[in-house]
Amino acid sequence: MRAGLARSASRHALVWALGSFIVVPLLYAVVSGFKTTGALTTDPVGLPSPWKVSNYTGILSSGDFWRQIGNSVMIAVATTLLTVAASALAAFAFARYAFRGREFFFTLFAAGLMFPPAVAVLPLFVLLRSFGLLDHPLGVILPQAAFALPITIIILRSFFRTIPAELEEAAIMDGCSRFGFFWRILLPMARPALGTVSVLAIVTSWNNFFLPLLVLADPKWQTIPVGIQQFQGQYSTNYALVIAYIVLAMVPAIAFYAVAERQLIGGLTAGATKG
Repeated sequence: MRAGLARSASRHALVWALGSFIVVPLLYAVVSGFKTTGALTTDPVGLPSPWKVSNYTGILSSGDFWRQIGNSVMIAVATTLLTVAASALAAFAFARYAFRGREFFFTLFAAGLMFPPAVAVLPLFVLLRSFGLLDHPLGVILPQAAFALPITIIILRSFFRTIPAELEEAAIMDGCSRFGFFWRILLPMARPALGTVSVLAIVTSWNNFFLPLLVLADPKWQTIPVGIQQFQGQYSTNYALVIAYIVLAMVPAIAFYAVAERQLIGGLTAGATKG
């Protein structure tokens, strides 16, 4: 009994210790955003005196900040819809159809995980310029969706293969087409996996810095990661204001992950528990 309590206490202590490594820096950043740059330099660990709320309110009243948030949301949602739609169809074919070269083509998709987007910068830039997609959201959405296909197809294929073949046979015997089975039966059953890949696609798109920086030179299309870099360059000596900007830029991503965390974990474990 005592040994069990000791193990439980040690596990809780470990969780609290690991959590503090995440929470403490976030709290420090939030508090530092209320300081002046002078106070941040002379007393970096003390509480603000006075609390400079204008650091946050000034950013929240800025049209540029909200435009960047809107651009990031629009690009992330569009990327996710395109990625999940294309990947679900491809994963369905790889999981439920037997055709010549299936494993070869699936291996080609899986091999895409080995190549980071930075490798394709030059040909991608030339291709986007030839299609007139520079300074256009599609110039970011389409490549992001393409780079997200491998991991999304792998996750969905693994989940689709856990659906019993007898279920599909019964649906077809009842007059359901292959696409009808996919749309009306398979996709609703795959909601945990679809939620997982959607969360991954949204978070990846939201945090993407290099591709929007490369493609979107027009300030009206800048996303929030690029906006942070631009803001830091503009106010390079006002450290407290830059920290406040970074904190506010993190809030949507943290809030989204807090809401979607259960869906993400549940989707990742669903395939294992079904297997």
